[in-house]
Amino acid sequence: MVGAKAAADAVARARRLPELHVGLHLVLVDGRPVLPPTEVRGLVRGNDGFDQNLGRAGIRFFLLPQLRRELRKEIRAQFEAFRATGLPLDHVNAHKHMQLHPTVAALIVEIGGDYGMRAVRVPSEPIDVLRRAFPDERYRIPAYQPWVKALRRRLRHAGLAVNDHIFGLAWSGGMVEDRILRLVPHLPDGVSEIYFHPAVERSPHREELAALLSPRVRHCIAESGIQLISYGEINPGGNASRDRSADGAEDRRLLSDRR
Repeated sequence: MVGAKAAADAVARARRLPELHVGLHLVLVDGRPVLPPTEVRGLVRGNDGFDQNLGRAGIRFFLLPQLRRELRKEIRAQFEAFRATGLPLDHVNAHKHMQLHPTVAALIVEIGGDYGMRAVRVPSEPIDVLRRAFPDERYRIPAYQPWVKALRRRLRHAGLAVNDHIFGLAWSGGMVEDRILRLVPHLPDGVSEIYFHPAVERSPHREELAALLSPRVRHCIAESGIQLISYGEINPGGNASRDRSADGAEDRRLLSDRR
């Protein structure tokens, strides 16, 4: 989140960890712009921050040409800010999964090409896997599935790399060790992203950090024959779920997003 208060600290840490693959997390709702509020007046509310009402923001993005022009400027400014860090751009996603919005998605694809973008997250969480891993819990198919499919088609048509699945949406803020250990044996073929919000102070996010660092989780992943990768290792424009290992068998690959 290049406009967030701790962005400079995050960049400094990433520079000390060259093996850490860093992406741009675009913020267009529930945050503050990189540009001066006077340049994106239609995007901000009374406190000079973006709209916190996602539904209202989405409708305005779609209907108002002036907002689309301001979105273009702000998205480009955030890409520019990421480029200024000097970090390689591993992938792109958006706060509150706003890349699902067709207007935002089109602008990300258009502008991202100027900044070497080659991969974008698709927030597609397979409910059947959740039901197998946690049969005592109830899950519903999300209403935004048509937008997920449309985003995947758009990204693949543009020749961009995408993940097949994501896990952590249903348990956002609760990706603790026990859940990961129960989930990993049920991961489907293809590329799955595990979605965390780790922190060192606030609970339950401390437990999410512990899950990321857990030797038990790492052992479970290794025992399950799952390969740990970054977005940069997914074939652009291809169907990652059809990538095959050397012996011709379907393989499972795991991304982890640590924000």
